Amino acid sequence: MTSAAASSPATIAETISHVGESPVCWAIEVGREMATTITREIPAFGGGEGPFQILRKGTESSTLRAMVLLAFPDVQLSPITEEALEGDREFVRRGIALDKVLRGIRLGHAGMAQAFLAACEALVDPDRVADEMKAVSEDLFGYIDAFSGSMVTEFLAERDRWITSAAAARAETVNQILAGDEIEVRAASSVLGYDLDRCHLALIAWANSPGEVSALERIAEAQLRARGATATLAVPIGSSALWAWGTIANDADPATLPAPPVHADIRIALGLPGRGVDGFRRSHEQATRAERLARLAGDRAAPVTSYAEISAIALLAEDIDSARNFVERELGPLADSTSQVTAALRETLLQYLEQERSISTVATHLHLARGTVAYRVKKAEAMLGHEVGQRRFELHAALLLAQALGDAVLPEPR
Repeated sequence: MTSAAASSPATIAETISHVGESPVCWAIEVGREMATTITREIPAFGGGEGPFQILRKGTESSTLRAMVLLAFPDVQLSPITEEALEGDREFVRRGIALDKVLRGIRLGHAGMAQAFLAACEALVDPDRVADEMKAVSEDLFGYIDAFSGSMVTEFLAERDRWITSAAAARAETVNQILAGDEIEVRAASSVLGYDLDRCHLALIAWANSPGEVSALERIAEAQLRARGATATLAVPIGSSALWAWGTIANDADPATLPAPPVHADIRIALGLPGRGVDGFRRSHEQATRAERLARLAGDRAAPVTSYAEISAIALLAEDIDSARNFVERELGPLADSTSQVTAALRETLLQYLEQERSISTVATHLHLARGTVAYRVKKAEAMLGHEVGQRRFELHAALLLAQALGDAVLPEPR
């Protein structure tokens, strides 16, 4: 369905006017597969749903444009779409190198060619299929050659504009600090317009779809101000993510201060307060760990994930493959991700451990009868093959991981 398109309504309508709706739906699927492949093979293009949608706009609109140009060679259309150019500019701002962009184009060409040739084989009469496939291959090669040239030209122009901008100077200074490079603090503070000698609280904001960076900046500033920040610094990372810092009092506890609600499409990760350049860097590293955990948790994640609240889980999940093996080993059949009954047993058992094995307290907390809690604990112990008191620390850790991350650490259904 065209409602699933990432391209602009104008691009979709223009393509439908040439080839009809059914081929457009096909091209939308091809574009999604191309973006999925590129993200898998070149992780620099990843980073969540927002960056994926930016990339998909380019792969999808390019497939649509190629389809029109192959069907109607005389149509006067540029080989590159505005959606692809938007992605090009985004890649520059995110620091993705030109060689990765060109490799992404090659991967996209391979996926597009495979899809077009498979369509030829399925739709063209057998006595004509060889000639048609040859013509499609040649035309696609010419299209991608022109497309690549336009992408390189725009990439280099955007990079020149970006390098001379104040935003680029701030981003470069921040990256030097985060990399641990030696800096002159007063000069760096002047470039950033932000006092690095103060106590800092780092924040990372991201959206599940591309949007206005200014909106993320407003949300990040509101969140930091509500937590006591007197000055803020924001560094956009593409069009769907933002790094930010706020200066707070040395003795402030941001966790105790109320903050405004976050829009449903936005997620926030927070570090711990830290003083000076080292604190600036350390707080951001903590926010990055909180962001990673929130992304792993997916829909389970709260709108705001604070490192202060999830630091233990973040450490346990540092190596996600090892964490998954640990959960499966410790929970056994209780790690079943397909059963609501098993999920209820895990929740009850976790509360049972956290409430010092008080059945009455768990019953009150979960709004259950005491007999139900006792039954669930016995059932869980039977599935574990041992009593709760055995390997209590390991069991508690595995249950916490399962609760926080769900399918990210629970074994795939066999």
